[in-house]
Amino acid sequence: MAFHLKNILSFHIGSRNVSLHGRPTEMRRLAQGGTPRAIDPNGDYQSGQMYVQGYLQAHPVHPYPVILWHGGGMTGVNWETTPDGRPGWLHYFLEGGFDVYVCDAVERGRAGWNAFPDIYTDTPLFRTKNEAWDMFRLGTREGYHTDPAQRVSYQEMLFPLDYFDQFACQWVPRWADHEVLTMNAYRSLLEKTGPAIIIGHSQGGGFALKAAAELPHLVRATVALEPSGAPETAALTINPHAHLIMWGDHITEHPIWSRYKNTVDAYVASLRGCQVHVDVIDLPDEGIRGNTHFLMMDSNAEFLARRTISWLSGVY
Repeated sequence: MAFHLKNILSFHIGSRNVSLHGRPTEMRRLAQGGTPRAIDPNGDYQSGQMYVQGYLQAHPVHPYPVILWHGGGMTGVNWETTPDGRPGWLHYFLEGGFDVYVCDAVERGRAGWNAFPDIYTDTPLFRTKNEAWDMFRLGTREGYHTDPAQRVSYQEMLFPLDYFDQFACQWVPRWADHEVLTMNAYRSLLEKTGPAIIIGHSQGGGFALKAAAELPHLVRATVALEPSGAPETAALTINPHAHLIMWGDHITEHPIWSRYKNTVDAYVASLRGCQVHVDVIDLPDEGIRGNTHFLMMDSNAEFLARRTISWLSGVY
């Protein structure tokens, strides 16, 4: 199905002014072929902003836009194109007739970031390919090797392994203590767009669940792909709209992911106890083996996107 856009727009949202004082002036060379000049870091900065790119249909089929939230150490590029060049979920939701907003959360990608520890109080974290091989469940950590030819993955594997290094090019620094900053920016975005469908992956899936609980008037459906967290059940606000949770393979044998899933399972039980409709798709339980943490990049990503679109069509 073809789609026709009336506008592609971009903006930053959620920022505040932060002032710095008492920092020393530095002499730094900034221009090619130039000489060092004085740089005074004291003054005002914008901080806490998120970058958003919107794709608006000429004739949207659905009444609510889809907003795509990425995971930790990632950016909105996760949704745009897969590492091996296939269309990303952004394409399939545009093809399905939705207006779509893709986000780079606070401190990620085009959102930019601030000085640390002056504004950000901690240093950033950077992900190694060794850790990712394990945490994204492509294989065990011992199976990773610098030489791609010597890497050992799980036998059933749907991620495009030949493009793992290409995928690593898009990882960005992250800060571990920015949940409040990030949630504030997501809240500002929802207040700007009005009621929307939230689709979040990993850390973004946890934020999607939190937004659904805290902002029920602004969320019409929630899709969480392998959320790495969930709100405290004691803080649950009853939200009648439907939720979809989707899980890939090799979670039960992974000590960290099994704990994450237990947390989400408990939250799902709380939602259902509040008469909230929640569907859980456990792909290996359905006999679909080999999906990694990055469901929207695996070789069956189009099938999973279209299944999600079909689910949305049935819940509102």
